[in-house]
Amino acid sequence: MATTSDTDKSPRAANQAPPTHAAEVSNYEIVSHYFEMAADRLGLEDDVRAVMRSNYREVQVQIPIRQTDGRIHVYSGYRVQHNAARGPYKGGVRYHPEVDLDEVRALAQLMSWKTAIVGVPFGGAKGGINCDPRALTKDELQRITRSFIDKIEKVLGPTRDIPAPDVNTNAQVMAWMMDEYGKLHGHTPAIVTGKPISLGGSLGREAATGRGVVCALEEYLRDAKAGEIRDKTFAVQGFGNVGSWTARFLRQRGGKVVAVSDVTGAIRYGPGLDIPALGEHVKKTRSVVGFPGAETIDNDELLALDVYVLVPAALGGVISLKNVSDIRARLILEAANAPTTPEADEALTERGVVVLPDIYVNAGGVTVSYFEWAQNIQQFSWEEDRITAELARHMREAYATLARVARERKVSFRTAAYIIAIGRVGRATVLRGM
Repeated sequence: MATTSDTDKSPRAANQAPPTHAAEVSNYEIVSHYFEMAADRLGLEDDVRAVMRSNYREVQVQIPIRQTDGRIHVYSGYRVQHNAARGPYKGGVRYHPEVDLDEVRALAQLMSWKTAIVGVPFGGAKGGINCDPRALTKDELQRITRSFIDKIEKVLGPTRDIPAPDVNTNAQVMAWMMDEYGKLHGHTPAIVTGKPISLGGSLGREAATGRGVVCALEEYLRDAKAGEIRDKTFAVQGFGNVGSWTARFLRQRGGKVVAVSDVTGAIRYGPGLDIPALGEHVKKTRSVVGFPGAETIDNDELLALDVYVLVPAALGGVISLKNVSDIRARLILEAANAPTTPEADEALTERGVVVLPDIYVNAGGVTVSYFEWAQNIQQFSWEEDRITAELARHMREAYATLARVARERKVSFRTAAYIIAIGRVGRATVLRGM
C-alpha cells in the first residue's frame, strides 16, 4: 500500500529513515521535559500543571485478526486524548510495529501544543496500532482498521475526536475508518480528515505538512535576513510523505537538496538531486538507493553533512548526544515529531545552531486538516488556492508570535513555542473550569 509517512522495522518501507542510534530517552520523556521547562518559565500553578500534563482519556483495545496463513495475531490499538479545552480532540493514527502507549501519550500531548501554536480550534489526541503494514495484505489491513474503529467509536465523533493519517496510514485507511464509523452513526465525512477527495477530502491535504515546513523556513529566513531558499543547501532525513513533499517544494524554490535517506540507506549528489525523478525512482524500486548519478552514503553521514539546513523528517530521537557533535548544519528544521532529545537541543543552542521546533514546523498538516473538517461541516468545498493561501497565513502569523516571544523572553524558538502553546491551552482550561 502507498503510505503517507514512514516505518523503521523490518520488513521496512522505503520511505523512512532508520534510527541511527538507540533512543536515549523516550518520546514521552522528551515532550515532558519541554513542557516542564516552559511551565516553569510561565510560573504555571501546580493544579493547572497537573491537569495539562496528564491525559483526559487513554484507550487500549485488543485487535485479534486471523491472517491469511490461518494464524490469529493479536494487535494492540491505542487512542489517547490529551486535552480538549480549545476544541475537539485531533490527531493522527499511526501503524508501526513499535507503537506503544508511551509513544501515543507523547504524540497526543504534542498535538495539543501544535494546534494551539497555529491557532486552529482543536485539542490534542493520537492513535496507533502496533502492526507493520508491509507484512499485511490489503484485506488484513482493512480488517484491522475496521476492528479498531468498531472498538473505539464511542470516544470518537466529528465534534469529539477526529482521527487523521500519520505514519503508515493514508487516505484509503481514512476511508475505511469513515465507512466503519458511518455504519454505526450514519454518513459522517467530518469524522476523519485526510480522506480521498471523492469522499469529502480536501485539496492540498497530502502536501500540507511539507508545504507548511517550507512556509516555516521562509518566515524564518525573511525574519533573520538570512537570504532565500535558492541560496541554501539541504539534507532531508526521511523520504515519506513529509520528507518527499518538503524536498519537492525546496527544489521548486531553487533550493539544492544534496542528500536524502530512507530505511534502505542514504544518497548524496552535490549539484542537487532531481526530486521529481527521485520520486519516480522510489515508486519503482521502493528505495532511494540506486538513484542514477547519486552516491550511496550512510545515514549517520547524512546527518553530519555540511549543509545549511538539516531536515529530520523521520521518527523521534534521531538527533541525540551520541551524534549532535557531528552535526554541521546551521539550521535544524524539525519536520518530524520530537526528533531532537533535550540534551542534544541544549548542545545545539549552545553552539548557536538554530532549531525551528516540530510543534510549529510540521503543523501544516493539522492546519489543512482543520480546513477539511470545516469544509465537511459546511458541506462546501474550497479551491486549492484558498487552502494554500490560508495555510501560509496561519504559518506566517504563528511565526510572528513565535519570534516575538523568543525575542522578548530571550529564549530559544522551542521554549517560546511551548510558552505560547501552554499559555493558550492553560487559559482555555481555566476559563472552561477544571
